Amino acid sequence: MIPAEMRSRRREVRNPVLALPAMAALRQLDPAASAALAAVLGDLAADARRRAQISWAQNKGVMAAYWKAVGAYATHIRRALRS
Repeated sequence: MIPAEMRSRRREVRNPVLALPAMAALRQLDPAASAALAAVLGDLAADARRRAQISWAQNKGVMAAYWKAVGAYATHIRRALRS
């Protein structure tokens, strides 16, 4: 069994997108395409965070959770592209 502190140091645990097979293909993109995709994902993450806050304020917890998840995955993919 792996101790919790050792497990949480693994990159795939902190960013589950890194374990996806398609990440290898995304890492092969030319730098300009990768930067453009990272910019779109950054905008998506910011928009999703904004929508989550609005949904939460309107007592729409399910939609707030949905937008939080969208923002989290967009951020994970953007960070994976930049590393």
